[in-house]
Amino acid sequence: MDQLRAMRYFSKVAETGSFTKAASIFAVPPSSLSRRVADLEKHLGATLLIRSTRVVKLTEVGQIYYSQLEDILNQIEQSSETVRSYQAKPMGQLRISSMVGFGERILMPLLGEFSGLYPEIILDVSLSDELSTLGRDDVDIAIRGGYAPNERVLAIRLMDNEFIPVAAPKYLAEMGTPKNVMELRHHKGLYFRTPSGPSPWLCNIDGQWHDVSGTIVAVSNNGRWLAEKAVAGQGIMMAARWAVTSYIESGELEELLFDRVLHITQNTDLAVYLLYQKQRYLVPKVKAAVDFLVARVQGKH
Repeated sequence: MDQLRAMRYFSKVAETGSFTKAASIFAVPPSSLSRRVADLEKHLGATLLIRSTRVVKLTEVGQIYYSQLEDILNQIEQSSETVRSYQAKPMGQLRISSMVGFGERILMPLLGEFSGLYPEIILDVSLSDELSTLGRDDVDIAIRGGYAPNERVLAIRLMDNEFIPVAAPKYLAEMGTPKNVMELRHHKGLYFRTPSGPSPWLCNIDGQWHDVSGTIVAVSNNGRWLAEKAVAGQGIMMAARWAVTSYIESGELEELLFDRVLHITQNTDLAVYLLYQKQRYLVPKVKAAVDFLVARVQGKH
């Protein structure tokens, strides 16, 4: 027995005082509706209605059941409406995970505009440079740097993630400016930590990859801390261009230019990706955020 449907039928019969009128509202035969109500009475073990040829009345227990049932059916309808609204317009909690540097410099400044467009979305933003999977993070959207992941998620390329060598004028004045990539081996280095260890300084010369990393001074998964050490003149750092642009513009750091391009991996096609699970795009809040961030970030970079 479809108990919920039977409850709805009974409620409408009690409201209208007629099986015929109730059946007309639900567009079902009166006999079918009557059988459903009878099944409900059998299930409850009580007579809810007194039937006659002219009128239908509630029994005493039927009246008690009807009064309580109305509250229950109203709550169910409100809950259903909430779900329909959730699926129809952007609303609810949206969990975003992002790299710290990208989050602070690019993501956060955009979220004020996003909240203005979608005031019913509650933002829950986590910034971390830890490398982790989208599923384990339990987030709706993740922003990661590197190359397209092998996770079973959709990855949209937001912007290039070119890494460049930088150092403070103070460091270069004390240690000298390296004239070629091979001289980097005699310098101090600040390194970002990856699962396989500190990210190396690599250069491809005549088809051969060479590790030209300098002496390790500090290693961390926190890009801001490494940048502060670089600004303090403690070493050379390989960093994403977008992450150190402000430091270069202010003169706190200088980009080191060589006749050979420096890399941190042999996979040279690095980028910043927006990740989300395919089925989550059907949820309005996720679709709104994905479309907004892609448009804003790709439009500026």
